[in-house]
Amino acid sequence: MSYPTYPDQPPGVPYGPPPDHPRATLVLILGIVAIVLCSPVAPFAWVIGRRVVKEIDASGGALGGRTQAMIGYVIGVVMTILLVLGIVVAIPILLAVASAPSN
Repeated sequence: MSYPTYPDQPPGVPYGPPPDHPRATLVLILGIVAIVLCSPVAPFAWVIGRRVVKEIDASGGALGGRTQAMIGYVIGVVMTILLVLGIVVAIPILLAVASAPSN
């Protein structure tokens, strides 16, 4: 298959942006779901996002979607921290309520 090229571009190399990494959009969606539902999917956005960003960086420009993956990754990190803080705060409160004397 022949792609149109610019005059200073080697033949056979297509112009335009590279295709997005297959999981870049997934990471972004997981990050958005983590925000909306404040759910335990945030660590998945974090872990998958880190892997996708590394794969995009290692591709040497052959894969795009770094911005989507990075946004999902950062959201995953922030929401995971908030989830852990929420759990750390909730446990002592629940234990205090459970051990309070009933009237």
